[in-house]
Parts: sequence; C-alpha cells; structure tokens
Amino acid sequence: MTDLDRPAYGPLYLDALAWAAQRQGRKAGPGQPVTIPYVAHLLEVSSLVWLGGGDEAQAIAGLLHDAIEDVVPTMSARAAVRTFGDEVMRIVEACTDADTHPKPPWRVRKEAYVAHLATMDRSVLLVSASDKLHNARAIVGDLRRYGPAVWERFNGGHDGSLWYYRALVNAFRRNPAHPVDLVDELDRAVTEMESLARDA
Repeated sequence: MTDLDRPAYGPLYLDALAWAAQRQGRKAGPGQPVTIPYVAHLLEVSSLVWLGGGDEAQAIAGLLHDAIEDVVPTMSARAAVRTFGDEVMRIVEACTDADTHPKPPWRVRKEAYVAHLATMDRSVLLVSASDKLHNARAIVGDLRRYGPAVWERFNGGHDGSLWYYRALVNAFRRNPAHPVDLVDELDRAVTEMESLARDA
C-alpha cells in the first residue's frame, strides 16, 4: 500500500464512528418523521473538520462533539469520550454547553457558550465552527422547504435562534485563532438565514 492509498485515519476513528452511529435521530422538519440518523450530522461535522485542515483527533472530536451534553448519564458519556484520548476529551469538553440534566435555561447556556468562544484555541474553534456551520446550513435548507414553522422545533424560537447564530459569527471573528474559511461560510449561511426569516 502506498501513502496515497493509505487512509488518513486509523482504527480509532472507525471506533468513534461506530460509537457515534448508535445515537438517536436528528430533529426533523415540521410534519416530517424523524428518519435522518443523527450520525448524518456527526459525519458532516467531522467532514468539515477534515476539509478545514483538521487532524484525526479533531475529526474524532467532530464525531463526538455533543456526546457529553446529550448522552445520559453524563458520567458514561465522559468515560466513552475519554477512551479516544486526552486531546479528543479536551476538545469535546470545550464544545459542551451543558453537562447537567436537566440542562440550564437555553438563553443562559447559549450566552455562556458565546462568551466561552473568546478563550477557545484553534482546535476547539475548528470543531465548534464545523458544528455550527452544518446546523446553520440545515436550518437554511429547512426554511426553504418548510418556511417559518421550522422555528417551532428550536428552544430559542425565531428571535433567539437568529440572535444566537449571529452572536456566534461575531464571537468567532473576535478570536484571532478562528478558522477563517469556515467562519466566512458560517457568516454566509447566517446571512441567508436572516434573509429567509425576514421574507417569511
């Protein structure tokens, strides 16, 4: 096998993918059954990390980025993430906006996460921006298909969601370590989201 034939990832990435694939379905559009496996989002985030120049640890963190905040019990989630290495654990911890259940109020969590972006390093920002970019693109696609009913499935609703995504763009840009290309793409997606929200 030549270097060109050899994958850029190893068994650890495949193990992380197998663990992530056991997750629940992704939020669907209004009137649409939940048929989209949650792993589709995780694969998109991991792919954006790879395309953004990330390494294997960062790509694994992309697969596991929300495990600690979503998997119950949290202790089990932390133990699972820790098996993929200290760097993966560090990134996933930094991308977590809540590790208690029930979670704190939505606005409190999101304001804290936005403020936290100022202290994140490039590895964490790469994974975080990849996650937010895919989420923003998914919202834009659903707004085109379903219109303003989309906001009903988000805790922040119309106003809170628009505030959050624009706040993310601004916070990423204020951190000199942000991945410029990804944040530029996020800015474009959020601008389109705002435009569709105004026209609805």
